[in-house]
Amino acid sequence: MPRVLIAEFMHETNTFSVQLTDEATFRAHGAFRDNEIPGAFRGTRTSMGAAFEAADKFGWSLVHPLVTGANPSGRVTDHAFDLFAGQIVDAAQGVDGVLLHLHGAMSTESSDDGEGELLARLRKRIGPDVPVVAVLDLHATVTQLMADNANALISYRTYPHIDQYERTWQAAELLQRAIKGEIKPRVALARRPILYALDGGRTTSPPFLELLRRGDALEASGDALVVSVQAGFSSADVHDIGPSIAVTADDRAKAQAIAEELMDYAWEQRRFSSIHFTPLAEAMARAKAGEADAGKPGYKPVVISDYSDNPGSGAYGDATNLLRAVLDAGLKNVGFHAINDPEAVLAAQAIGVGKRGRIKLGGKVDPTMGGGPLDLDAHVVAITDGYFLCHGPMAGGVWRNYGLSALLRVDDVEIIVITHNGQATDLAQFTSLGVDPTRKSTVIVKSMQHFRAAFEPIAREVLEVDTGALSTRNFKERPYKKVRRPIFPLDDI
Repeated sequence: MPRVLIAEFMHETNTFSVQLTDEATFRAHGAFRDNEIPGAFRGTRTSMGAAFEAADKFGWSLVHPLVTGANPSGRVTDHAFDLFAGQIVDAAQGVDGVLLHLHGAMSTESSDDGEGELLARLRKRIGPDVPVVAVLDLHATVTQLMADNANALISYRTYPHIDQYERTWQAAELLQRAIKGEIKPRVALARRPILYALDGGRTTSPPFLELLRRGDALEASGDALVVSVQAGFSSADVHDIGPSIAVTADDRAKAQAIAEELMDYAWEQRRFSSIHFTPLAEAMARAKAGEADAGKPGYKPVVISDYSDNPGSGAYGDATNLLRAVLDAGLKNVGFHAINDPEAVLAAQAIGVGKRGRIKLGGKVDPTMGGGPLDLDAHVVAITDGYFLCHGPMAGGVWRNYGLSALLRVDDVEIIVITHNGQATDLAQFTSLGVDPTRKSTVIVKSMQHFRAAFEPIAREVLEVDTGALSTRNFKERPYKKVRRPIFPLDDI
């Protein structure tokens, strides 16, 4: 019976953020150890859920020391990294294989390559012959250190990311073949001087879709075991930033040639973009125009995405420019998710459910990024512990915890305020506080793309706005210092 280690250690690091990600931040998001893990993840359509099913099929004896992650934010503290990486590495002694779920864009206080450092420590512990397969986020910043210390890297193929379960099954099947000695996979990696391309990872647009099609053909022909396309993560000031192609095969030289050819296509398509921002004033006017039809049969709300204050890319989630515009426009029947403001939640709790009071909301982490605090006369509608079960396409069946949360009503706008930052990806983020987004005239979400899996089906139209917060697409305004130069689009190449 092969002894296999499975673990999850996830973080996407926005190095421009002033908020360090410490041990407490991971624990607030969820840090499961040892015997806590099966009960939390068996039977779920998650990466760990797939790993448990694969173990049952292949007869693996599992070691599962850790499942943890934190919402994207600033650099992971060295203490937190050493603690959680150590729990994984210490459990790896005497295993026959390793299956990891990592993000691929983690930076720590002392390293720009958290996953590369973890894999290197793990490889040192288990030796050169034990196969290691890692499932990565599509926005991974894949480094040579990662490629050299893993036998296979398998990235998601959807954005919104709804295929972690399928990718982990793919990884498990490949790991089983490697454990049995049928294959001896290695990873080849290719990059170009690109900071941002491939439409930010949108898998339904031509460049990414074409690369996925070519990857499918290469895997079907047997020329490659796995072809993984990564869009990279642009909110990180690191040398290896940008899109990459990782090809897993027995013949690393052949895999390198394939990766280079695919990366040539990515370079040719580097200027393509399907993202179109709506000016804020126009977005308010279009939302206002639709209010007259609210309540009619078949009516759907307009969904407005605050692209630049996306907590999923490490933004603070407390920018107020969009909320200010909604209130100034006098929009009716609005649901807003969310403002990340622990102080405001405590103020709402002190006022009490059913009562009114003054609350200073949002804009506190960095008032220069997306708007400063709003001083509001708010009605406190509800207070919850922020703990609820997701039921949508992303992580359905998994419990989430946003900490003490409040629902405030200002004029005809219902504003969700949370303690633990997080983007809108599931309707339960509204319904858990008593808000039905399908009955709203306008739904506001802080998210770039992941919201679409749950919210696009309920929307009559989706508008994206850039409010000037931390994750603005104006790359030339970001203080990059470590990225390799010249690089597109910072330089005209």
